[in-house]
Amino acid sequence: MATVLITGASAGLGLELAWQLATARHDVVLVSRDAGRLERLAGQLRAAAGVDAEVLPADLAERDQVEKVAQRLRDPDRPVSFLANNAGLAVGEPFVGGDLAAHERAHEVMVRAVMVLSHAAAGAMVERGRGAILNVSSIAALTAMGTYSADKAWVRTFTEALAIELKGTGVTATALCPGLVHTEFHQRAGITDTYPEIAWLNADSVVAAALADVRRGAVISTPSLRYGILSEVTRLLPRAAVRAVSSDKRLRRHVAQESES
Repeated sequence: MATVLITGASAGLGLELAWQLATARHDVVLVSRDAGRLERLAGQLRAAAGVDAEVLPADLAERDQVEKVAQRLRDPDRPVSFLANNAGLAVGEPFVGGDLAAHERAHEVMVRAVMVLSHAAAGAMVERGRGAILNVSSIAALTAMGTYSADKAWVRTFTEALAIELKGTGVTATALCPGLVHTEFHQRAGITDTYPEIAWLNADSVVAAALADVRRGAVISTPSLRYGILSEVTRLLPRAAVRAVSSDKRLRRHVAQESES
């Protein structure tokens, strides 16, 4: 039975990853700031799926706590076969005139933590000759909507570079680039009615598609045909056009409210 470590596991895509992987008979290591929610989730997974569910509370904006998770990934006596770097957050305010510390915190979680944990996992996995890393980016990585887009663009490019380094080792790296996904964060923010229903994806289908892409060794995973087409169109657009679209206030509001930590 393989072991999976999931960051941002207490809600959103991380929660769905935990359920789908546990029901597929994988043991899970659950990482999030919210220890209470993790404990409840771990109990539910043990009862429903009969797997081992380990709770590892950590604030990934804090370097010492990131290192605690990295040490778990390096542990040779308790190997982790699959790392899902899912934790993320958005600041919810502009960069110019905004709280720089808030932008720095988001950067720590979505860039530095992803780098450190990927390094720890990849090193251990390559030694064993097998494993997989899933880094959650976003379709926003192809846009120009503040530091969130910049951080997610880094995740996408970093994962592509990592996949190149890992070729032939038995270890894979996949960047998940979802579009709008129904999660509790969007419900709390009250923006689920901002876009037509056709624009939204369900977390279960996004995670199922991502895991299928991981199994086949895909480097970029963009769930749903419509977002796959949108992604390709956005990549081919002149950057001036991308910047014009990125200035849409509805899109910027979505990005400002998105969170999976």
